[in-house]
Amino acid sequence: MAEEAAQEQQTDPAASRPVRCIVKLGGAAITNKGELESIDAASLRSACAQLRQAMSHGGAAGKVVGMDWSRRPGDPTGPVVDVEGLSEMGGLGLDSNFVVVHGAGSFGHFQASRSGVHKGGLHSTLVKAGFVATRISVTSLNQEIVRALAREGIPSVGMSPFACGWSTKQRNLESVDASQIMLSLHVGFVPVLHGDAVLDELLDCTILSGDVIIRHLAQLLSPKYVVFLTDVHGVYDRPPSDPNAVLLREIAVDENGSWSIVKPALKGNKKGVEISVAAHDTTGGMETKILEAAAIARLGVDVYITKVGTEHSLRALKGDTSSEDWLGTVIRSSR
Repeated sequence: MAEEAAQEQQTDPAASRPVRCIVKLGGAAITNKGELESIDAASLRSACAQLRQAMSHGGAAGKVVGMDWSRRPGDPTGPVVDVEGLSEMGGLGLDSNFVVVHGAGSFGHFQASRSGVHKGGLHSTLVKAGFVATRISVTSLNQEIVRALAREGIPSVGMSPFACGWSTKQRNLESVDASQIMLSLHVGFVPVLHGDAVLDELLDCTILSGDVIIRHLAQLLSPKYVVFLTDVHGVYDRPPSDPNAVLLREIAVDENGSWSIVKPALKGNKKGVEISVAAHDTTGGMETKILEAAAIARLGVDVYITKVGTEHSLRALKGDTSSEDWLGTVIRSSR
């Protein structure tokens, strides 16, 4: 059913502008996962600044037009808005055909796992309360990320899957309304979505991960490439904390969905990847990331996974990963 909706929405004239890139801001990259609802401010600022640089025409950083005009707690005065200067500007000088999807990190996962929202059952008071608490948490993070992008002059708008009518059936996408996403892109906004608690036709409710959202948007919008920004340099053959861990530079995905390591050559194992998932992670962790990235690659869209706030993440956002000194993982179709 979600696939049928995608086909119908692809005929919408608002979707005619090609999407350059879908960016996943990993929860572990922009939050402190060991501290409840704690943002890694430095990583978030770096990601937003690099995103603006990647969007800038010709790669040059022009004048930043701050778009967060709200007053924050502790601010001595209200925001300064250059109304005259803005009215005289011909444009922002940005290629805004980007979509941002962020993970939850230290937001939402605690509430969801403690209440069992991902398992469903809204008849339970605990689950219903947890659903509310989870959405409060993830939408508060979404607002902070939109603020950070806006401070970099990126015309971003937050969009929650639950509020947009996204729902699942047995945890698989069932109903998707992407009309607001495509209309927003059409008029020059950058949609910012996030993993969310959503309604499920059979389970009552569950958690829809940002990685699943990206896979569906890639199918719908056919971006030139997709970038996953994480807290490590890419996909490793075992947990990166292991001193013997090897960074997998290129993974090829076959038409049937199976995948194999192209670079480097690993002895004795075609895949050679050991998956680890944090106990509180209700969305599948790295395993889900690899599977969804492989599904995107099957569409003919290259996926770049690299570390946030590095020269490699900036190059990935620009689509420049062809040289040997780029550090990250490329997942692409074997065709």
